[in-house]
Amino acid sequence: MVQSNVPQPTVEHRQELASTLGVGGPATGERLTVDRLREAVDDDPDEVFTSIGETIRTGLSGRLDAELLGEERSRMVEQLSRTSEVRAAGIPAGETGPAVLYRGLVEPAWRVYHHLAAVGFFEGIEENLPSFTPDHIEGTARELVQARPLSAALAECGFDERERMALMLNVANNDTRLSRWTPTREIPEGVEFDVEYVPPLHRRAMGGALLWIRALDDHLWRKEILITDDILDDAHWDTKAMLGGLYLMATAAHDVAAGEDGSLTDAQLTATLTASTAVMIVNQEELMQDVFWITEEKRKPSEASGREEELPWQ
Repeated sequence: MVQSNVPQPTVEHRQELASTLGVGGPATGERLTVDRLREAVDDDPDEVFTSIGETIRTGLSGRLDAELLGEERSRMVEQLSRTSEVRAAGIPAGETGPAVLYRGLVEPAWRVYHHLAAVGFFEGIEENLPSFTPDHIEGTARELVQARPLSAALAECGFDERERMALMLNVANNDTRLSRWTPTREIPEGVEFDVEYVPPLHRRAMGGALLWIRALDDHLWRKEILITDDILDDAHWDTKAMLGGLYLMATAAHDVAAGEDGSLTDAQLTATLTASTAVMIVNQEELMQDVFWITEEKRKPSEASGREEELPWQ
């Protein structure tokens, strides 16, 4: 059976999420679920989120290809269903180069990314979405809890209750980490690079997630001697979470393209765009630390040197 290092929410994490949403924390021994939160959270849509979503829809009207986004979303679901198969394969095979494993998972998401970039989607949403402030994160978490279409979509993609809660915690409990990702318009003058060439924040998040996943085949193949099952389990979860974020971004774009046939409210659209970006940011940073920065403590021991017997942490 494929293992997955899905983060285990601690009591403190659950209390922090409940506090963010302004609801009572779980009682001792009680499991906090999205459904329980939905029962406790006020379901009135946030007027600010509604206004932002409406403005984004108006600005992008007629620019997105609903057929393309619909087809690629279906292919993204198929690829998400393959994540356990990819984990089971372990290290990509290959004599002179790595076989395609992780790269295959993101092929449809790349096509979505290129379409969104071509029509100015990222510029359109960055112009209207605020920064990752605590208030915006709180509103995003509140709308996500109420967004049944999103919860259902993630369930269809293979995210169980625990994994959906982990994605929710990535959004709600990381406002400090997320605040370091600055919208391009807020990057101060005088920095060491030319801001003119810095893409919008949401494009950086989506492109970054795609590049990190694409790089995994080569990284794992070249560093095979260092890779443990635990590192592969981390790679599996971080990749699956980023694919979930990519899918949510594609879902938001498709909802805009669908016009009156969309299933998200304007407030939920705003929350989905923010949450998808947050998930991609948090998990590409986690992937970097879990899989690419291989320390002595977590690397696979060298049998030739007998390190397994020498190192105190083994």
